[in-house]
Amino acid sequence: MSLKSERRGIHVDQSELLCKKGCGYYGNPAWQGFCSKCWREEYHKARQKQIQEDWELAERLQREEEEAFASSQSSQGAQSLTFSKFEEKKTNEKTRKVTTVKKFFTASSRVGSKKAEIQEAKAPSPSINRQTSIETDRVSKEFIEFLKTFHKTGQEIYKQTKLFLEAMHYKRDLSIEEQSECTQDFYQNVAEKMQTRGKVPPERVEKIMDQIEKYIMTRLYKYVFCPETTDDEKKDLAIQKRIRALHWVTPQMLCVPVNEEIPEVSDMVVKAITDIIEMDSKRVPRDKLACITKCSKHIFNAIKITKNEPASADDFLPTLIYIVLKGNPPRLQSNIQYITRFCNPSRLMTGEDGYYFTNLCCAVAFIEKLDAQSLNLSQEDFDRYMSGQTSPRKQESENWSPDACLGVKQMYKNLDLLSQLNERQERIMNEAKKLEKDLIDWTDGIAKEVQDIVEKYPLEIKPPNQSLAAIDSENVENDKLPPPLQPQVYAG
Repeated sequence: MSLKSERRGIHVDQSELLCKKGCGYYGNPAWQGFCSKCWREEYHKARQKQIQEDWELAERLQREEEEAFASSQSSQGAQSLTFSKFEEKKTNEKTRKVTTVKKFFTASSRVGSKKAEIQEAKAPSPSINRQTSIETDRVSKEFIEFLKTFHKTGQEIYKQTKLFLEAMHYKRDLSIEEQSECTQDFYQNVAEKMQTRGKVPPERVEKIMDQIEKYIMTRLYKYVFCPETTDDEKKDLAIQKRIRALHWVTPQMLCVPVNEEIPEVSDMVVKAITDIIEMDSKRVPRDKLACITKCSKHIFNAIKITKNEPASADDFLPTLIYIVLKGNPPRLQSNIQYITRFCNPSRLMTGEDGYYFTNLCCAVAFIEKLDAQSLNLSQEDFDRYMSGQTSPRKQESENWSPDACLGVKQMYKNLDLLSQLNERQERIMNEAKKLEKDLIDWTDGIAKEVQDIVEKYPLEIKPPNQSLAAIDSENVENDKLPPPLQPQVYAG
């Protein structure tokens, strides 16, 4: 007789699944073919035997040390060991004793021969392998009690679920996408068998699938949530850093129709933030979806109270974006990926859970691509807000309520003053840069005009003329001149 698993065509012999000790229970390959009870008994016996052998070794070492010390004391001559050698031997023996005693309290003690040591190194001790949380034990008991009401169908479902978990134990080396595919195939196969073979009504199939998902994902959670082989953690840090940088975004920028000054609305906003943060503490995809659904319903109530009318989809998405920015949920991308990979597909494809989850994915995508145009801001203002140079969150003093905290008032007053000083400094710096540019342009303009004039009217320097010789000077050329006129006197 053989049990045929629907996963990947694996055939398992029923006799191989029984405990090697013959107790009638199913064994586990991780425990060398024993069931949990027999494995604990075998491990306890081997452990006690090893401890007894270690104690005998420690006593023998103690006797050898005492004999060596007595021998050295009785023959302190040329024949005995020197003091330095005795100290060295004593130190070595003491180190060996300490190492032996440490074995009593560590998991490194091994049973029997070298082959047993290798086998135990591969299979962790029951204290580690069976260390399950209270929640896991509770879910397992609830799953068994739930299946008892279905009699034969419940037994078949439990058998298939156990085989699936054992198969997933050997598929941990596969990629997370392949593990997700195996899980989704398992969901589909079990649902089809219940509908075709078991003739189970669709509403009961949905309840059974919810319990199956709760059971298997509680046990697989620590292996498939944010695995090291993916970049989910990197995406978590990136979106968290992005949300922190957008702390200055106000409801008015997102056109959020929520008035938090109304006490009831403020309570709804706080509850919505609490629900979206609580999503990370759940193990089952369905429970995480329930947190998203509760958060969304609180958002709809907050909008309804503010507007005194039912909320629309156009009002819901901006408010959900605002809640995500204000709450900054931990491991947001990991939770979204976990739900997408391992949630029952029928729940994501239909119903309000799938609708709200889709809106959450849209909100995260909007936050990742949010820019100045999305908030109707100029690029300059957006860059200043992102860099922290200034903040748009201002409140006039006349708008404060009489019972407002004085420290908060002073903080906003100081922020307003710093913003004004920053704007004044930027204005002065811009004017100084403009004046500097004008001076440089004026200097360049004058220099260019001078250069143009010089090129248009070049300066020509003529050589100096020869000096004229004096009339009475000795000059050879003067001889050629006629004699000077003599004054004549005429008688009148």
